[in-house]
Amino acid sequence: MDRSQEVLPIPEEYRGWWRIVSTSQWSDDHLDLMGPAMFSIGMRGTHCGQWRMIALLGDVVWSVTETRLRFELTGSWEYDPTVATGAVKLGKDERLAGTFKIQRGDSSTFIARRAEAPTRPLPPPPSPRDKWRRW
Repeated sequence: MDRSQEVLPIPEEYRGWWRIVSTSQWSDDHLDLMGPAMFSIGMRGTHCGQWRMIALLGDVVWSVTETRLRFELTGSWEYDPTVATGAVKLGKDERLAGTFKIQRGDSSTFIARRAEAPTRPLPPPPSPRDKWRRW
């Protein structure tokens, strides 16, 4: 196998749940609109995770580079299907500093700290049809 195609394992210090505590784009008061703003990395030994922040819910696939983790999120933003990409890097203060860009939408930096797993599972991203079922 060519080394450029090798899938590197997620480092242990990144694995687990992370609480988003601030962003450069949105007020911290709005981060928890749908529940605590958080994401997971490398759940059950995979490169998978979940994401919840404001009205963004999604499933995440992580990849490892030499200096950071990159991600691609597939889910929904305010009930509309969306894709987001970004990256995180663990700082000396044990917090993750990250960036993300919502396809055809906003981009932001964020800070996250290690957190306990949520008491209830994060809901799956809603489908666009769910938008109309609310009424």
